[in-house]
Amino acid sequence: MVKPLPRLRLQGFNNLTKALSFNIYDMCYAVSEEQRQRYIEYIDEVYNAERLTQILTEVAHIIGANILNVARQDYDPQGASVTILISEEPVIDKKAAGKELISDAVVAHLDKSHITVHTYPETHPHNGIATFRADIDVATCGVISPLKALNYLIESFDSDIVVMDYRVRGFTRDVKGKKHYIDHKINSIQDYLAKGIKTHYEMLDVNVYQENIFHTKMHVKEFDLDTYLFEEKAKNLSFKDRSRVEMQLRREIEELFHGRNLID
Repeated sequence: MVKPLPRLRLQGFNNLTKALSFNIYDMCYAVSEEQRQRYIEYIDEVYNAERLTQILTEVAHIIGANILNVARQDYDPQGASVTILISEEPVIDKKAAGKELISDAVVAHLDKSHITVHTYPETHPHNGIATFRADIDVATCGVISPLKALNYLIESFDSDIVVMDYRVRGFTRDVKGKKHYIDHKINSIQDYLAKGIKTHYEMLDVNVYQENIFHTKMHVKEFDLDTYLFEEKAKNLSFKDRSRVEMQLRREIEELFHGRNLID
């Protein structure tokens, strides 16, 4: 359990902005063009805008944020986006008998407190690999922290590769006038990962502590070809085909993990 810093006595509002960004990848190998198309259709159904809204709504509950507005969209031929505007405290309209207020003015004022997800299912006709990518951003102001939702988000997707960035920006001032550029202890995003997740993934950190920038990327440790084959089993492939497909998938994982193409 990560220990927070002692609660600061602040002068006014906590102006720190905490932003957590994910790239989450799931991939598979589909033998035929028809299977590749069915994989895209399957992903589009499992991670449509309605399901993504449910995931992000739970994220808001986990971090203790109040939802002000939800915008979502499914795209043709595939993909979906959801944006949820949040606040640290409920917004009350005194003229509406204490009811919570959602308005255009609130949306404009709180545009830096939000949770978004965009999905990118794609496949290539020549190599058989189909990839699903979800880009997720959780940005908060004040004391609420997006790190609380870290494990839930990773577990909500079939995550073969996860690339995460966490940054704290701005400053807040205490009652004595001292500026504080971070209000919690963190050495690595890994500090906030559950033990089971750490066991399941290989992880690499690139952190810039002086700038409150933390970067962690991870990929699953175990490679089981059956988990990557869509509507197929490894035992049904010839030895030559199994070797070729495994090599393609391992290469894809390495390239996405490192963010660059491997040299042949």
